[in-house]
Amino acid sequence: MEITFLGTGTSQGVPIIGCKCVVCTSPNPHDNRLRSSVHIKVGGFDLVIDSGPDFRQQMLRHHINKLDGLIFTHGHKDHVAGLDDIRAYNYIHNKPIDVYADERVERVLRKEFSYIFDDEKYPGVPEIHLHPIDSSPFYIHQHLITPIEVLHFRLPVLGFRIGSFTYITDANYISQTEIEKIKGSKIVVLNALRREKHISHFTLDEAVEMAERIGAEMTYFTHISHQLGLHEEVNKQLPDNIRLAYDGLVVSS
Repeated sequence: MEITFLGTGTSQGVPIIGCKCVVCTSPNPHDNRLRSSVHIKVGGFDLVIDSGPDFRQQMLRHHINKLDGLIFTHGHKDHVAGLDDIRAYNYIHNKPIDVYADERVERVLRKEFSYIFDDEKYPGVPEIHLHPIDSSPFYIHQHLITPIEVLHFRLPVLGFRIGSFTYITDANYISQTEIEKIKGSKIVVLNALRREKHISHFTLDEAVEMAERIGAEMTYFTHISHQLGLHEEVNKQLPDNIRLAYDGLVVSS
């Protein structure tokens, strides 16, 4: 399985116009982050988790010409806003794209992209085949996907385990029951927004503590705000098996 981090930032993590902070002005490309998303290639199958506002740019810059499935963690704008841009893959594949979403996300999609679901569709609108999911494990083709239920303050969000890889974003609470579902993963991805306490995201210290509880061989942090600090400086403060992810990072699991 090959995992490419398409984006590792947040709406507060991308360079902000006029911001003079050391991250927004950093020449290190690892400090220049688009909204969080990953591309997973497993057994010839191409899956993307979340299509935020930067989806088109991310897919173009990584030359991803194939999309077999799109799966959503939750319905916030920075994770769903790019859905319209799957229409290019409709054209390439000449078929609807399989989209996997729980009931909460489906409501958001039907509201934000109502034209996709109209009975009489305008020519050229994105075409999707919507697959309802919940907290139960399910298959995408022959690949088992295990949802991980987490909380983003009070909002339930889904992480996903695929084989030995687990991806979790936008969380500040994971129950012990869900931690048990993650354990045994070789690679785990967690969100780490900043150092200061946040109402709905893990801080850096909280993410490190959770990573150590899970005990994966390697943990990468994503959904990083510019408030966290410079990539290289933060990495120096982390244990050897915990690192900040960065846009374009490719790992295997």
